[in-house]
Amino acid sequence: MRSELYRFISMTTVYAFILAFLATACQQPSNSIAHKPNYPNVSEENLDVAIFAGGCFWCTESDFDKVPGVISTTSGFIGGTVVNPTYKQVVAGNTGHVEAVKIEFDSTIISYGELLEAYWPTIDPVFEDGQFCDIGPQYRSAIFYLNSEQQTIAKASKDALEASDRFEQPIATEILPATQFYAAEEYHQDYYLKNPLRYTYYRNSCGRDDRLQQLWRDDH
Repeated sequence: MRSELYRFISMTTVYAFILAFLATACQQPSNSIAHKPNYPNVSEENLDVAIFAGGCFWCTESDFDKVPGVISTTSGFIGGTVVNPTYKQVVAGNTGHVEAVKIEFDSTIISYGELLEAYWPTIDPVFEDGQFCDIGPQYRSAIFYLNSEQQTIAKASKDALEASDRFEQPIATEILPATQFYAAEEYHQDYYLKNPLRYTYYRNSCGRDDRLQQLWRDDH
C-alpha cells in the first residue's frame, strides 16, 4: 500500500503537500522531534521489553518514541515461519509475520500495564485484517507477550476495554506468545525522522489519525 501511494503522487501534489507541511511545522514547538529520551543509567533489572503490532511499524515506532519511559524502539517482524525475512517478503503476505515494534522501557518510569494503556489509542482494535489503509494479516494488531506476567496483564487490559462498551464490535487485537523478533532493514528504523515528508504524507493519506480521533475521542 505504501509503495502504491508513492507511485501515484503527482509533482503538483508533492509541492502542495510540502507547503502545507512546512506551514504546519512552523506552528509546532521547536523541540517537537526531540522526543526520543536517553536513559544512560537504566540498570539491567529495571530494563524491560514489550512487543506490539499496530499496523505500519513506522507509525507505531513514532507513537511510542513519545511515551515517557520508553528507551528505544525497533521496527521489525514477528510471528512468521521464514528465518530473517525481508520487508518485501513480509509485505507480500507469504511469511506469516506481522509488522511490529520492540519497545525497551524503564519499568521504574512506566509499567507494562501503563504501556498497554498507551498502546490501545494508537490502533483500531476492531479492525480484523489490517490497520487503517493497510490490509492483510501482516498489518493486524497484536500484543506479543514475553512471559506469563505480560500475558496476564495484556488479557486483563483487553478484557477491561471490552467491558467498557466503547465499541459495538468485538476487540480483534490478538494476544500471542512472542516468537523470534527480526529487526527490519535499517532504512525502516526511525523512518519518521529520516523521511518526515514521506512519512507524514503516508500517515495522512492512510487516514490513521482521523480514524483514531473517531474511535478514541472523549465524547465517544
